[in-house]
Amino acid sequence: MLSLGARARYLLHMESVWQEDWQLARAYLAWQAELGASDAICDAPVNRYDLPEKLAKPKPAMAAPATVVAPEAPQVDPVAQAQAMAQAAGDLAALQAAMSAYEHCELKRGARNLVFCDGQASARVMIVGEAPGREEDRVGKPFVGDAGQMLDRMFAAIGMGRETPDPARALYITNVLPWRPPQNRDPSTEERAMMRPFVLRHIELAAPDILILMGRVSAGTVLERDVRITKERGEWARVLGRPTIPMLHPAYLLRNPAAKAQAWADLLSLQAKLRELT
Repeated sequence: MLSLGARARYLLHMESVWQEDWQLARAYLAWQAELGASDAICDAPVNRYDLPEKLAKPKPAMAAPATVVAPEAPQVDPVAQAQAMAQAAGDLAALQAAMSAYEHCELKRGARNLVFCDGQASARVMIVGEAPGREEDRVGKPFVGDAGQMLDRMFAAIGMGRETPDPARALYITNVLPWRPPQNRDPSTEERAMMRPFVLRHIELAAPDILILMGRVSAGTVLERDVRITKERGEWARVLGRPTIPMLHPAYLLRNPAAKAQAWADLLSLQAKLRELT
């Protein structure tokens, strides 16, 4: 056994060693902190990329809800629907109602009025124009603007008019399109095709002795072909079993006064045809 003095000397030695080791450990710790170490580590290295031996079984993914696909709406043929609606009309009032209910012509959305007709429905002569202009859209009747006034003067020269009560000298007037195109542009091919069944039914119901196609658009739509109106005006044809004559549009005559001689020749031809049929 150590003596009391020896034991005291040993304890003093160990205390000195512990103090030196503590200060050294503290110095090491401060040095590592300066290097950026922030976490304590174990004696042995750890590979954190190793997967654990037993992984938790993944939860089965929930099935995505079934997407309900709505059935496609049946495609509607605007021309076929126009034909069905036109043929179902038994008189002129029913035809006007059918045209008013027709929803496939976009011109309807921008027009003020449906321009259906003017004049005497019993007239021997029926005129089919092209489309309403600004005044026609405002009033709701065809040929009431400058071109309409020209038309009235033309037929007054041969003793005919829309206000005349006598069917033999009266006029019945309509258009290919019942709604005004924006900026008075020409009707498109699609617009003319979808309104053509209504025009043909209108002719059948009015049943005139003679049909006048006033202008290129009217003649091309009813005859269903390209028409050079300046070349084919005055040439008689047949539409729905009745004599038909293409004529220059009054608006064209206002722009080209020299063509009035041709329009006068066509009016005289109309007079002769009326006498012939009488």
